[in-house]
Amino acid sequence: MPIAQRRRDAGDYLVAKYLPLVDYVIQRFLISLPKTVDKDEVRSYAYEGLLDALDKFKPEKDWKFETYAAWRIKGAIIDGLRKSDWLPRSLRDKVKKIEKAYAELEQQKGESASDQEVSEYLGMTPAELNRAVSEAALSAMLSMDDDQSNLEERMPRATIGSPERELSGQMTKEALAKAIATLPEKEKLTVSLCYFEEMKLTEIAEILGLSVSRVSQLHSKAMLRLHAAMLSVHEHY
Repeated sequence: MPIAQRRRDAGDYLVAKYLPLVDYVIQRFLISLPKTVDKDEVRSYAYEGLLDALDKFKPEKDWKFETYAAWRIKGAIIDGLRKSDWLPRSLRDKVKKIEKAYAELEQQKGESASDQEVSEYLGMTPAELNRAVSEAALSAMLSMDDDQSNLEERMPRATIGSPERELSGQMTKEALAKAIATLPEKEKLTVSLCYFEEMKLTEIAEILGLSVSRVSQLHSKAMLRLHAAMLSVHEHY
């Protein structure tokens, strides 16, 4: 068999082998995807990420391929969603208003704001707030990723690999941990089970005794609160 054919066969084998990893990463994103996002496009972005990982992986770096591939797949999905400009301007403006409401109310109260307080602050009904929050969650996730990237870009090149950059990363982690700790109990538990225990939405719903849609709402609200909290960290950097 020609070498070129063997390489193609090996590539096909590896793609098939790691398809479950693609599905796993996609499932993590489905938690936050609004109905306006084309799920087939997300899958296409994910496949591109896997192919990119297979092409660029360097075993000598002492990385575990699954970890590297998951990072590449996630990055490809995020890049694809950004380029597709899936979020209408009207919704983008609404996201900013909701995040501002959470931030201002929680700063005033010194604790998490309730749905009723936020909806009254914005002149919405609780049902309208829930719909807006569900649509806005992915935007908050992508924005948090942007915030960290922008912070690193603002740091002088001379600080790469330096104590200053390491300190910045540590401060971000500590700020995020602090923000998670202040979430309402069910939102905090949802975030913990989702990102630390790596459970699926259906599993979290079963543990909390709630519907999947309700858990999705809790996750969405947590993302908005966390983004609002992290914005203040980056503004004060």
